[in-house]
Amino acid sequence: MESRSFLFVSADAALITDLAWQVHKEGHDVKYYIEAESDREIGDGFVPKTDDWEVEVDWADVIVFDDIWVTGSHQRDEPGTDERGDAPRVSTEIGTGALAQELRERGKAVVGGTPNTDRLEEDRGFAMEILEDCGVNTIDHHVFEDFDEGIRHVQANPAPYVIKPLGEVQNVKRLLYVGSEDDGSDVVDVLKAYKKAWGHRMKGFQLQRKVEGVEIAICGFFNGEQFIDQVNFNFEHKRLFPGNIGPSTGEMGTSMFWGGRNKLFEETLGKLEGWLAEEGYVGSIDLNCIVNESGIYPLEFTPRFGYPTIALQEESIESSTGQFFSDLAHGTEPELEVHSGYQIGVRVVLPPFPFDDEQTYDENSRNAAVVFQTDSRDGIHLEDAKKVDDQWRVAGNNGMPIVVTGKGETMQAARAHAYDRIDDIVIPNMYYRDDIGERWIDGDGDRLQARGYLGPA
Repeated sequence: MESRSFLFVSADAALITDLAWQVHKEGHDVKYYIEAESDREIGDGFVPKTDDWEVEVDWADVIVFDDIWVTGSHQRDEPGTDERGDAPRVSTEIGTGALAQELRERGKAVVGGTPNTDRLEEDRGFAMEILEDCGVNTIDHHVFEDFDEGIRHVQANPAPYVIKPLGEVQNVKRLLYVGSEDDGSDVVDVLKAYKKAWGHRMKGFQLQRKVEGVEIAICGFFNGEQFIDQVNFNFEHKRLFPGNIGPSTGEMGTSMFWGGRNKLFEETLGKLEGWLAEEGYVGSIDLNCIVNESGIYPLEFTPRFGYPTIALQEESIESSTGQFFSDLAHGTEPELEVHSGYQIGVRVVLPPFPFDDEQTYDENSRNAAVVFQTDSRDGIHLEDAKKVDDQWRVAGNNGMPIVVTGKGETMQAARAHAYDRIDDIVIPNMYYRDDIGERWIDGDGDRLQARGYLGPA
């Protein structure tokens, strides 16, 4: 394809560095803006940067947002133009969905959401309402703003529940609690503890009835009018340690494959196609579900790129990544070619991940060298990394320098591919999960196939 100009806008934590790097490597003009001052060194040496994304809007053929949150303030100067004579500056309002919507109204090609699609992630009660309105079955759930009211609900309806915090602490991963007692007594104890420790910051919480089964996410790419035909199915590994134990993290690794509009898709994301078209949504949207012999039960949305999911999707895209996102943003049907087998991605992390401890990070991880024992960089994807004098180094403050991916005709082959690549990498104090993809081999794949969820709708 002809070279295009891509503007990547990171609202908070430099999440989209690898995608910007991939598009840049394909020969496109790229400018990358990072809002968070502490993360602005991420991607240095890999991707051209800009200090003010708004002045680059007219330059860009395609604008790509990485998240739904905005940390800074970009107020519109009224009326007409700003002091430099440029176009009016856009306002952030709630999040990047408002920015993307406003830019599309100005005629720009944008990968990003809308205020309502942002709300799918930040307001779990709203997300369940949308699912129900679109005819998707949901798990029994209730939203509470009062801890005592939630406790009384559990005591009156004893069962295992999942506690999902709402408001500013909803992304504090350790606060999500999955109950194990049949009478809900452990959930009652946790709610009492949260009331004391977090009551001043947790504006509310959702209690969701716990459901056992195969956890799988259905991910579709939407071009403003419809989903593309290729659908991505992925499996998250959120706990820190192998065997899915330990503290919850954002993600330690993902396994996936691509398929068509099967039963699993049509009974979930497929039913939202009309609503998303009314919104004008453009980009990736992911719905995490529990699947068992009784049905499909949605858990939560990711109305944006997933991380490190997007890096693994890049591994499996065999056509031009830049062309794909340009077509998506312009509302055309992309010609996407993907690997026909399986893929896995492993997040390589450093102390004190997933916790915040500046002293530990400074002593063990900051500016650490990433050493490769081979000349190949295939399957190595950027997260919190920079390049200084041709040396890869750890950047930022999060302790997540790289994601390593692999693919194969079987999940076992994909695992071998990724972990062979990790064996050629040395970072002092690095750690990672060595069981990514095993759940599929151990029976998740068979269970989905046996219940007909991967067959025609």
